[in-house]
Amino acid sequence: MAPTARPFSTGIALAVTAGVFYALCTLAWLLAPGPFLGFMNSMFHGVDFSAMVQTRPFEWSGFLVALLALSGWALLAGTFYAWLRNRLAE
Repeated sequence: MAPTARPFSTGIALAVTAGVFYALCTLAWLLAPGPFLGFMNSMFHGVDFSAMVQTRPFEWSGFLVALLALSGWALLAGTFYAWLRNRLAE
């Protein structure tokens, strides 16, 4: 029998992971916006994201709102995933 996943713990793990990687992505953009934009363009098969770039200062409030939204969604998704995994393993 497969080990039982703990839904809320799984959700928290995914939320923290998503939050950390979002913060690292933001840091990469802040430190090297040009190379980062080139990397993103390459990563998405040559789609040009440069038209979306706006010249405005970094805002902590926008970063925090996005971080909380992404982490909250990951918490829900991870919790649901573990719950469903447990149901399917029965």
